[in-house]
Amino acid sequence: MTATILDGKAAAAAIKTELAERIAALRERGIVPGIATVLVGADPASQLYVGMKHKQSEAIGMNSIQVELPAASTQEEVEAVIDGLNADPACHGYIVQLPLPKHLDTDAILERIDPAKDADGLHPTNLGRLVLNVNAPITTPLPCTPRGVIELLLRNDYDLKGKEVVVVGRGVTIGRSIGLLLTRREINATVTLTHTGTTDLTKHLREADVIVAAAGVKHIVRAEDVKPGAAVLDVGVTREIDPETGKNRVYGDVHPDVAAVAGFLSPNPGGVGPMTVALLMTNVVEAAERATGL
Repeated sequence: MTATILDGKAAAAAIKTELAERIAALRERGIVPGIATVLVGADPASQLYVGMKHKQSEAIGMNSIQVELPAASTQEEVEAVIDGLNADPACHGYIVQLPLPKHLDTDAILERIDPAKDADGLHPTNLGRLVLNVNAPITTPLPCTPRGVIELLLRNDYDLKGKEVVVVGRGVTIGRSIGLLLTRREINATVTLTHTGTTDLTKHLREADVIVAAAGVKHIVRAEDVKPGAAVLDVGVTREIDPETGKNRVYGDVHPDVAAVAGFLSPNPGGVGPMTVALLMTNVVEAAERATGL
């Protein structure tokens, strides 16, 4: 068996094409969806990531707002920027790029974001609303990466209803939030969240129809752990220095040999990563539509 590859780049491209049409409709009403980023400091990786988001958003017709602050900015200075974006009608959604400098109170800054403009979908208010909302239509921003995982499966005609999903890792970005989406009645999956306190990870993995690997542990999911035909999505990232080249290498949570056992495989890179950016832009476009009454 060779796994069918869940191509995140292709799915993200399709989403962006659809978004471009929705943005054009908003523009006809005089609304240009505005996406903003707040970057504190000059971390090269963060600068690259933020730049990529703006390049992609501008390409589909969005208004791109970049705010860059010195690394020595005070809590008050950063919070003033947050307040400004909350009040700016040209900004429909934004993110604060993490990590922030250590002298800043990250939680206080993130909680200051207007929940309606929470492009990441991880504001405590929005997560709380998601906890409470099992059946009704969603009218709040959703966590981008978990939404990207689900969207990638659905766009490849994978039916999650009744499936046993095992999530590896309990981080806020993916692990703790993805179950809220998967257990909504419209998806109706059964979710097991595993972590460092799980006594027999292999047992859980071997029983899973779907594995979402988001622990950030290199090759924690091995071929012998995967039920033949299962869908495996690699979301975790580990960076190591290659001893031969001295260069930084990126590894996923899923061992390459899993491709010979799984029925579906989302690789890393090229799988969920592009979906996360596409769904970030989706959150902002949806916020603009809600603000317009569409």
